[in-house]
Amino acid sequence: MSAKKDKTAEDAADNPTGFRRLRSTLRLLYHSQSPGAQRFQFAVLIVDLAIIAFFIATPLLRDDDSFLWIDYSIAALLAADLVARALASTNILRWLRQMPVIIDIFILATLLAPTWLVNLGFLRILRLWTLTRTTTFWHPLQKRGLDPYREPVQAVINLLVFLFVMTGMVYTAFANRDEHASIAGYVDALYFTVTAVTTTGFGDIVLPGTWGKLASIVIMITGISLFVRLAQAIFRPAKVHFPCPQCGLQKHDPDAVHCKACGHLLNIPDDGH
Repeated sequence: MSAKKDKTAEDAADNPTGFRRLRSTLRLLYHSQSPGAQRFQFAVLIVDLAIIAFFIATPLLRDDDSFLWIDYSIAALLAADLVARALASTNILRWLRQMPVIIDIFILATLLAPTWLVNLGFLRILRLWTLTRTTTFWHPLQKRGLDPYREPVQAVINLLVFLFVMTGMVYTAFANRDEHASIAGYVDALYFTVTAVTTTGFGDIVLPGTWGKLASIVIMITGISLFVRLAQAIFRPAKVHFPCPQCGLQKHDPDAVHCKACGHLLNIPDDGH
């Protein structure tokens, strides 16, 4: 009897169910470095960037007759991607607790209920930030030897996300509130945000009231911080991600021979290996 049970367990291990095969296939597609997986990841990245372009253009397309069809189509794509990533994860519950995943689920809700959550639609651009938290986004850079530029790219993306989130917030909260409103459209909101972030302050467009002044202060202070972070990422010498076996220091100069923290001998591979 025991032998039969062992035989049954071996057969189950050798012949996984269709669901387990699906999860295994998705895990390989999303996380493997095989040529087929890389082509899949690149295709997913292109689709994601197209979705983000739609999110940026949403305020200009909202009155178009085809807007809802595009909106729901993107909702279906995003839902399919979330389900696939969940199945590709080793622990679905732990994956669901990650902040980028929670943000993506919220973005999906704004796509499924564009009328009810219209005032929160500007937060969809956070999809660009969550995208940079996936390996799919960075694999093409690593494959082309551009991993040392990861920090500048991330700094640029953080600044872009902040600009468009603040633009959406300004447009939603202050555009066309009265006949004397300075902000009449999305371009005006973008113009104000850029001038506030750069502290140029031409003064031709201002946010009214106390809340407008507070919003302007937040935009200026945060924008300056992001600009400083971007300048540091650009002008600071590039580092490579190579954990030291001795002390665990994560980043080193590309030509480093010894760890600058503990002096351990390193063997950092170059682009030819």
